[in-house]
Amino acid sequence: MKRLSLLLAAAACNQAPPAELPSPVPVAAAAATSSSVAADRALPSTWPLTVPDASTIPDGELGDAIRRGQVLVTHTREELPDYVGDGLHCTSCHLQGGTVAKAGPWVGITGMFPMYRSRSASVITLEERINGCMTRSMNGKPLPVDGDDMTAIVAYMTWLSQGVPVGVPIEGRGFAKLKDAPTPDPAHGQELFAQKCAACHGAEGQGMDTPDGGYVYPALWGDRSFNIGAGMARLDTAAAFVRWNMPLGQGGTLTDQEAYDLAAFFTTQPRPDLPGKEHDWPKGGKPRDARY
Repeated sequence: MKRLSLLLAAAACNQAPPAELPSPVPVAAAAATSSSVAADRALPSTWPLTVPDASTIPDGELGDAIRRGQVLVTHTREELPDYVGDGLHCTSCHLQGGTVAKAGPWVGITGMFPMYRSRSASVITLEERINGCMTRSMNGKPLPVDGDDMTAIVAYMTWLSQGVPVGVPIEGRGFAKLKDAPTPDPAHGQELFAQKCAACHGAEGQGMDTPDGGYVYPALWGDRSFNIGAGMARLDTAAAFVRWNMPLGQGGTLTDQEAYDLAAFFTTQPRPDLPGKEHDWPKGGKPRDARY
């Protein structure tokens, strides 16, 4: 045993000295290196709005859900009569199935949630955002979050969002509000409405239906329109939508002033109230154009 101990001690003495350890990296230098790597991997600030081809809808139950979701958002009133309280569809505002820039497109929307909303002062899911539209823009009731209809709508939006990086907004997201809002003239807006809008939306803003009760153009005020809590009831949002999308097929032909004049006219017409609206923006952040 003594001889083994002597041999081990000799072997230890004959080992090569340990390699010199690298000097610690200063904290500032490490942070700079980390920032540089992050910058190299940074995603763009926006992503192109590209609508997937219908041929990419898969077969089977998932494809069925995607197609069902597309039908629901396009014919919301007819398909969900127990949950829609007005005469509108989701695509009354989110044009062409949520695929048009500056008209509330849904391309890339799934990657933007969960999201903090000052209106509720909470982080909400996409399903909660959809139900916000159901109770406000549809003047109706929320869909069951775990129901087939909600699943189908989310499946459709997820299919539209394929290829868009999570957290990156697409070009033309939302309604592209105008930066320098002019002072609106609702009286002039009333004149413009008669000239440019009444042919589709009706002289009294009642919209237009087909003889069999089908939907053609949405009501802009009255009992069959969105309620006071809807985004389109707000001046800035409505003006942006009008500026870029109206008259239908002639989007971008109105001036900023004309868009604001029109919005100031129709957003202040009578429309359904929103029960519980006093609970909105509990921690502040109420927008300047909120109607209540």
